[in-house]
Amino acid sequence: MSWKVMLGSVLAVCLSGTGVQAAEQPVLKIVTEGAYAPWNFIRPGGQVDGFEIDLAHDLCTRMQVRCEITAQDWDGLIPSLNAGKFDAIMAGMSITEKRQEVIAFSRPYAAPLNSFLVMDKGSLAALPGAQAVINLDQNEAGAKALVEQMKPLLKGKVLGVQGSTTASAFAAKYLSDIVEVREYKTVDAHNLDLLSGRIDAVLANAVVLKQATGQADMQGTKLAGPIFAGGVFGPGIAVGLRKGDSELKAHFDQAITAAVADGTLKKLSEKWLKLDVTPNQ
Repeated sequence: MSWKVMLGSVLAVCLSGTGVQAAEQPVLKIVTEGAYAPWNFIRPGGQVDGFEIDLAHDLCTRMQVRCEITAQDWDGLIPSLNAGKFDAIMAGMSITEKRQEVIAFSRPYAAPLNSFLVMDKGSLAALPGAQAVINLDQNEAGAKALVEQMKPLLKGKVLGVQGSTTASAFAAKYLSDIVEVREYKTVDAHNLDLLSGRIDAVLANAVVLKQATGQADMQGTKLAGPIFAGGVFGPGIAVGLRKGDSELKAHFDQAITAAVADGTLKKLSEKWLKLDVTPNQ
């Protein structure tokens, strides 16, 4: 059944006043990574949880569908979506031009912020631009100037990034002539290599890295240098969808807009991420 027919029929039932029982609701299959706390992660018992999980359930309620959320490796998310195994991706995925060549996106539900994680007693602990937020769309010249300031400290170092992410795109564009860029399958993998001394720094989502610094096994790490947004990091984090699912995109856009308007998105992001990542309208 197409999304236009399925969601249209659900809406008709709702408007008739008869309601929709949970057992009768269509199932929306959402895939996440499950390794990107606090955005999405797997609890010891195997349950997926996090900001995007709570948000997914809220959006599904608004769309009168039932969420079925599955976790799988990051590099298989887009292929699985396009193969029809899932209907949507909610996995901290930023909108980028490269990704838009193969999938569509909803309107953003979060603003992407990215920074460096280093050892607090290491040579990179005092990277220039600490806590400065640099939007590459608005001030790329300022970002390049900061990179120039960081070059003497970064030269010859090894930087860890998760493969096929906006962090890897930033490293390739701005840092590849300064550092050795090493790609990993997960955030946890490059964080462990930072602790063991196999790499000198990590570049990733600032919220994820900040969460990591509070873990007992990540003591001795800190965020350093500026926080980057925009540019290669994309205009926002959004729901990934197949290009042909325009009706589903419209329903997600409407649900996200409503979650922003009534403060639900702000409430969930402050609960899980400890700051408001609501994107600009």
